[in-house]
Amino acid sequence: MPKLPIESQEGTSKQSSKKRRMRRLRSPYTLFQRRGKGKSGQKNAGLRIGFAVVGCIIGLIAYIVTPLQIQTAYDRLTGRTVPDCFKYAIMIDAGSAGSRIHVYQFHQCIRSDPIRLHNETLFAQTIPGLSAYADVSPQKAAESLDILLDQAVSVVPKSLQAKTPLSVKATAGLRLLGNTKSEEILEAVWRRLETTYPFRILGGSEDVAIMDGRDEGVYAWITVNFLLGNLDNGKERRPTAAVFDLGGGSTQIVFEPDYLPNGSLPVLTAGDHKYSLNYNGRDHMLYQHSYLGYGLMEMRKRIHDSVMNSSPKKDKEEEEEEEEKSHDHPCLPRDLEWSFRDTVRFIGQGSYDSCENTVKSVINKEAECPEMPCSFDGVHQPPLGETFKHGPIYIFSYFFDRTQPLGFPLEFRLPELGRLTKQVCSGAFFENVTDVELREEMQGRPEWCLDLTYMYNLLAHGYEIPDDRVINIAKKIDGVETGWCLGAAIALLDDASLHDETL
Repeated sequence: MPKLPIESQEGTSKQSSKKRRMRRLRSPYTLFQRRGKGKSGQKNAGLRIGFAVVGCIIGLIAYIVTPLQIQTAYDRLTGRTVPDCFKYAIMIDAGSAGSRIHVYQFHQCIRSDPIRLHNETLFAQTIPGLSAYADVSPQKAAESLDILLDQAVSVVPKSLQAKTPLSVKATAGLRLLGNTKSEEILEAVWRRLETTYPFRILGGSEDVAIMDGRDEGVYAWITVNFLLGNLDNGKERRPTAAVFDLGGGSTQIVFEPDYLPNGSLPVLTAGDHKYSLNYNGRDHMLYQHSYLGYGLMEMRKRIHDSVMNSSPKKDKEEEEEEEEKSHDHPCLPRDLEWSFRDTVRFIGQGSYDSCENTVKSVINKEAECPEMPCSFDGVHQPPLGETFKHGPIYIFSYFFDRTQPLGFPLEFRLPELGRLTKQVCSGAFFENVTDVELREEMQGRPEWCLDLTYMYNLLAHGYEIPDDRVINIAKKIDGVETGWCLGAAIALLDDASLHDETL
């Protein structure tokens, strides 16, 4: 498989960086600059009026015409053709809850030019995810993507479809499914793509695969920092953002520890958490970890199981009399009776303190720590309060989906999330909700208290984000989805360009 422009510390040697040259367009005003002598006041007045009119016209053009259109005009003047400068990349996120397609349009005339995102041409999704077809058939799983791919065919110009790279990357849902079933599904997906759709799959079946959790987090880091402009190759290095992703099956943390006062790379202990990245001619030393089984959907299951296992045992006569085994659940609304499974009924207690204790036990903060310091589950992590003092913090995916319906601010500090969580768990928040749709939403989904308690404790006690740090919740930045897909698409496009140059 062609190598992406991302390398592990333990992987291949670093690629040599290439200097990017900025192309400068001559100002349109230079076309009208003339040297001459004018003696007549009337003539000078006429010239001043003429220049004023020209200036207004040019100002209007500058306001209307985008930088990309200016660049396109320049490309034409220099002999470059538009199809050579506009490129597409297609990324399918085969997640645990559903499959989503992203079609990105980039502008890059030659490989040494920096990649510029012009537009996210298509974003669409379908449910359920591929893993839901594990007991149905691999072929049905593959066909479930047709509704997404047909839309991609309609938005990518026909002349560019054969050149457009496509990749399907499965995440935690298929990781948790096991090797045999997941491989059968991915094989069926690859064959359908090869035989039915015109797009280019560079690595063959290897580009339709389960993505390593390490790459998932790093690609998300690239996405966010690319959109924020932190990876531009300017003279001064800008602080990069830390990213925290919460999916259905896993959660990821990626950040670049602060550079040393002398400007050198930070020192990280050796291990799988260390990720060396060269992007746009600059080296970045990242800390990353992906926690499989700690995504929101998986944690719901684990917390429910913990509640059932910790309930007082009943004698046989009581169990035989009950059609369903009832369990008091601290993370569900008070007095709610919820048939969780055929033989299990939860009775809500609405107790934040008890819910937090249950969540903390499942997060496994007290696990043995082989290499100090640790975050949770025995995983080494440098303290954010000491090693990441300057950069912004971004959280997304379920962090966004579960807070925004409640009107939570997009910028906040952790004590604010803690207060909201306690209000939701006690029922006080729901009592003050007047919006009909939100009331129905909260009544229809009884796990609000559980979800918020987990998210708060994951950030505050798991990852140990300091209380005074500002946290940004972002579903999109400049209209483009956060998450790992854009970062992976940039790597895929660079891989395609490298492949073309070696033909």
